[in-house]
Amino acid sequence: MKKIGFLSFGHWSDHPAYQARSAADTLLQSIDLAVAAEEIGLDGAYFRVHHFAKQLASPFPLLSAIGAKTSVIEIGTGVIDMRYENPLYMVEDAGAADLISGGRLQLGISRGSPEQVIDGWRYFDYDLQEGETDAEMGRRKALNFLKRLDGAGFAEPNPYPMFPNPPGMLRLEPYSEGLRERIWWGAASDATAVWAAEQGMSLQSSTLKYDESGKPFHIQQAEQIRKYREAWKAAGHTREPRVSVSRSIFALVNDQDRYYFGQQMESTDKIGMIEADKRAIFGKSYAAEPDKLIKELAQDEAIQEADTLLLTIPNTLGVDYNIHVLSSILQHVAPDLGWR
Repeated sequence: MKKIGFLSFGHWSDHPAYQARSAADTLLQSIDLAVAAEEIGLDGAYFRVHHFAKQLASPFPLLSAIGAKTSVIEIGTGVIDMRYENPLYMVEDAGAADLISGGRLQLGISRGSPEQVIDGWRYFDYDLQEGETDAEMGRRKALNFLKRLDGAGFAEPNPYPMFPNPPGMLRLEPYSEGLRERIWWGAASDATAVWAAEQGMSLQSSTLKYDESGKPFHIQQAEQIRKYREAWKAAGHTREPRVSVSRSIFALVNDQDRYYFGQQMESTDKIGMIEADKRAIFGKSYAAEPDKLIKELAQDEAIQEADTLLLTIPNTLGVDYNIHVLSSILQHVAPDLGWR
């Protein structure tokens, strides 16, 4: 068995071929998609977070709306860029969204991916500490976020408050018990995966990572996951960690599928520079008739290592087509691979 969710980048554009032509379209369709995904038995609805782009940004209003209209599906992010966040305000937002959903949030956080603008977090009135890199700032904010999720009081109460205070130091509210254990770190390197394990976070590994060995993408990612699990065990955590990988997977079952994704049947891993000094490897897409797709996916070592698979979706093609894409995987692919 494997948990299967979708991961939406939340794009929109005023393009005649798109169903999502505005921010409102994308937000409302994201809610509808999560509701429909729950109805077909999908396990998770996850969303990317990007700033200064025609994509989904502030996630908590969307997650709260989905939480209010669904009952069992996991609701998450992949990932929130911590460089842009106020960790304490985020604790309050996350706590509220988690309570609305009945404890179903699965929040993926990280230092973020390459940005649309130069040092975009500076426009949000954040700056680096002396000698700090932006990646270090992201991890520092993440640790502060994790610390304040534990529900312990830390703020000195006003002796003359507007409303009576409970005894002792005050914590952030609303507090949602158990949310601390449902935080994931998006890791692009082996080292940050190990760091995430040491901090007690679950692991999200996407369709790209730093090229650290020259091996095929799925093998590098599987090795990253094994190092993460070893570090988790060494850290002495008592609960089991979760690990997700993302993939673009399309079962070609009709002419529309072949029209949209038939050209990806010969997809291969790609190498590129994700930052000026960072060589990255991008995993291939999978697109084939179900029988062939099953054989190809059975060889993907990282999918085998993970307990959760996030299927990246073409959200601009609309709710109905994306439910078809997801249903095709659940019906024609997942059972033969032991995912269902």
